[in-house]
Amino acid sequence: MSKTKVKVVTIRSAAPPDREHTVWVSASLLRKWGIAPHQTINMRFGAFRSYVTVVPVKKTRLVRIGGSLAHGMGLGGAAMLRASYRSGSQTMSVGPVIGVLMSRASPQDTNRPFGDTTAFCRELVAAAKKEGAFVYFFTPADIGSSHGTISGWTYDKGWKQGVFPMPDVLHNRLTSRKYENMESVQTLFREAKSRYGTKVFNEKYLDKTEVFAALKQEPSLQRYLPESHAFTGYDVLKAMAAKHRILFFKPVRGSLGKGIIRIARTETGGYACHYSETNGTRRLAYPSLAKVYAAVSPRLKKQKYQIQQGLQLAAVDGRPIDFRALTQKGSTGEWDVTSVVGRIAGPNHFVSNLAKGGTIATMKDAILRSNLPNGRRGSAMTALRKAAVDIAKGVDKTIDAHFGELGVDLAVDRGGRVWLLEVNSKPSKNDNTQLTEGKIRPSVKRLVQYARYLSKL
Repeated sequence: MSKTKVKVVTIRSAAPPDREHTVWVSASLLRKWGIAPHQTINMRFGAFRSYVTVVPVKKTRLVRIGGSLAHGMGLGGAAMLRASYRSGSQTMSVGPVIGVLMSRASPQDTNRPFGDTTAFCRELVAAAKKEGAFVYFFTPADIGSSHGTISGWTYDKGWKQGVFPMPDVLHNRLTSRKYENMESVQTLFREAKSRYGTKVFNEKYLDKTEVFAALKQEPSLQRYLPESHAFTGYDVLKAMAAKHRILFFKPVRGSLGKGIIRIARTETGGYACHYSETNGTRRLAYPSLAKVYAAVSPRLKKQKYQIQQGLQLAAVDGRPIDFRALTQKGSTGEWDVTSVVGRIAGPNHFVSNLAKGGTIATMKDAILRSNLPNGRRGSAMTALRKAAVDIAKGVDKTIDAHFGELGVDLAVDRGGRVWLLEVNSKPSKNDNTQLTEGKIRPSVKRLVQYARYLSKL
């Protein structure tokens, strides 16, 4: 099966009834694919299917589609798309069609229908055009009962709403578990995969306990894992405190550093608790572990927590640093590191999140400015990239879900050893490289390349 980038042109005027299912294709393409002039074949665009009669035209790399067909495909105007032909099934496929599931849209804001993520969406459209793919965006509110089609948005000299076929590839960019767990969303995922053969990736959120429990199954990954347990009560706290001077309580489904509690045993035998708050860190001292538990347990009852071994992290000017590695699959379907950035905690904070005053640096700059020994700095940078790929592969292997990109949060201790902090299946596109008008970041380009790989177009 050969793949060719073609110009798909739609005819706006109504075609005569006997030409409604006619498609005009370059004669050179028909010869290449072994299709006879005026032969009837199947045409596929995402979940859209139709029998069409092909008519040769002289122009090279051209596919011209009539108005009724174009309407059923959700196409308008002209687009550069990939096309291929399978002689066995006599099917010409055009696309791929990529659907991106967003949390919400504001139809009244025609310039920024997806709020702060609109710029990313436009960047994804630009990347899709360069790769010969068609992308549209939709929300849970757009999921209806119509089989095989979805209402959504696409961009072509402005945002336009339309009805599009179920995509070849569906990328889940929902940023809320509430939306992800909606029955309509879960039904869509099931039917897209089973009925239309759609490839759905990043189909679920990950929580910290699930990830650590899964990765413990892989002996080669255990060196990256600080001791971690689902917090179930005082006995777990007591057992962990007997082994580790520093402990962290982390919300299993937390983000942005919210709700994290750091517990450190003091030289006098008591304990200091550090609570991460918006304006800094609040520190309270307790004479015993029992008093610590009495103080923190009301917070721990509000949501599920993980208790984790604390680490002595490398630091810049006394401020702890960690690293976000964006790992993605691309045109080969294999995991690789797209970017690694250092995140330096803000003043008076023990977490590095930007929402808590943290700052971003390149991996190299963060390492070179850190208090790591000079002889460990080069090896730490190599180890960070290797750990990110190892962990992404481990998540793929041990967790029953399909992922195409993962944000892997890592730390380096003062001895240069790399540790896993958490894995994020919905990594922000603004954590890595700055959005620049007209430029397409490697992370966005790889999303489209992976969609092409999945669709085989």
